[in-house]
Formats: sequence, structure tokens, C-alpha cells
Amino acid sequence: MLVAGPTASGKSALALALAERCGGVVVNADSQQIYDAWRVLSARPTPAEEARAPHRLYGHVGLETSFSVGAWLRDLAPVLAAARAAGQRPVIVGGTGLYFKALTEGIAPIPEVPPEVRAAAEARLERLGLAGFAAELAARDPETAATLDRENPMRVLRASEVLDHTGTGLAEWRRRTAPPLLPLAACTAAALAPPRDWLYARCEARFEAMLAAGALEEVRRVQALGLPAAAPGLKAVGAPELMAHLSGALTLEEAAGAAKTATRRYAKRQLTWVRNQMAAWRRIEASLTGARIEALAAELAG
Repeated sequence: MLVAGPTASGKSALALALAERCGGVVVNADSQQIYDAWRVLSARPTPAEEARAPHRLYGHVGLETSFSVGAWLRDLAPVLAAARAAGQRPVIVGGTGLYFKALTEGIAPIPEVPPEVRAAAEARLERLGLAGFAAELAARDPETAATLDRENPMRVLRASEVLDHTGTGLAEWRRRTAPPLLPLAACTAAALAPPRDWLYARCEARFEAMLAAGALEEVRRVQALGLPAAAPGLKAVGAPELMAHLSGALTLEEAAGAAKTATRRYAKRQLTWVRNQMAAWRRIEASLTGARIEALAAELAG
């Protein structure tokens, strides 16, 4: 079973309800919840929730580790095999659309990009700005650029670094895609797309709840590690803003406001992905809370 959707949409609660109903195991498909240091800030399941059903691939990666969709698939394969052997139904849940796309459609065999190549691309992005960087990519690889959200810096950066390293564009690599690990036709797949106003309000309320639950202290512990600013795990939504507060650059109110804005933008991008990339999934447009979650879980578990 697959459950996708934007942050704060209720997908984790739905996945847990599904796992409890069908004796399943909840498997993470969220690129922020993989990192070990971000339990509060990434809204990972709580210890109490983890006690209700087995959870896999949460908090298993160090902040300094560059973790690709290919790495996620490699980690996922034995988890799925173990679940099947134990008679458990996997419930794969998350907000990283690219993970689900690779899972259900296959992934191109792109070589791992060395850190120095990625760093050079990041430096160009900083120097040129996103619009200039995207224009540079379009001039070098128009076919790939035409398929990208050019307002998403991570997508543009990825396309550029792959071209830099391999000399081959992402569009060509995609034509070499291997068969999927889990074809969509073999899954029950639900994509959450709740009303935007409801979702944004949930994003803001949840960030306040994160602060009350110790997000600032969590960020302080991470900042004390002295990791380089480019460390992959430091890009978690809300982390840069709270680090800026701890460094004295922003008041807590300013940092919280900026983090809420970043969260809303992230949620908007995820909604756009659901609407544009998950047409074959069952789309759930209702706002999910309490009894609605249980009712939907009962229907999907069927």
C-alpha cells in the first residue's frame, strides 16, 4: 500500500491506521525523515506511534550523508522482502514524490555524483542565482530543462550535476530506466491533496507544536556538531531558519515566521507534484482528521 501527500496532510496517521488494520509495517518514503537527528523537526512518528506498528527506514541516515533516491530503493528492497517473509503488508508513506516515482516506474542507472562535482554545481547556483542557473542548464541540456520545475532549486541542481559528471542529460538517462521494484498496478495507492487553506493552517499549527516539543533544542544539538553548511541533512525545512536564530541573526519570532513560510512553500510544491505526477493514483481531496482517517483506512484496507 502506498500513501503519498504533502507535509501536515495526515498521511502518517493514515498509514499507521492502515498498518494496524492489516498487520502491516510502516515504511518511510520521506527524504527528511530519514535523518537520525531530526525527530521533532521532520515530524517523524513518535515513540508511542512506533510502538503501535513496526516502522522502517526512519532516522537511519547521518546528517552528513548524501542520500539519493537510488540509495532509498537499495535500502527499501530488503525491507520489503523481510515484510513479505514475515507476512506483513508494507505501507509505504511519505511526501517525497521522486521516491514513489522511482519505486513504481523504475529508476535510471545514473552514476553517483562525487561530492566535489556537487559542490561546484552548488557554487554556480549561488553565483548565478536560480533563474540564471536554470537558464544555463537550458542552454546545455534543453531536453531535460523542458521537463523540470525550474523554480525548484534541488531539481535544477540535480540535473546540472548529473550533466557535469556524466556528460549525459537526465532525459537521456531516464530512457535507460530499469523495471520498477513495485509497479503501481500491483499497489493500492492513495495520494492526499487536501484543500490548500486547511493544509497551510495545519502547517503553521504544527510548526508551533514542534517548537513546544523541543525543535529549537534539537536544532541547537545539531548546530553544536559543527557540520559544514552544505551537509545534506541541514537542509531540513525549518532548520536553516532556527539556526539563524541561534546564531543571533533572527529573533525567534522572525525565524518561526520564515520557517512557516518555507513549510507552506514546501507543501505547495508537494501538492503540485501530487496533481501533476500522480494522476493514476486514487486522489483524496478531503481534509483528514480523526474519524475520517479511520473510515478511509477501513475502506483502503478493504
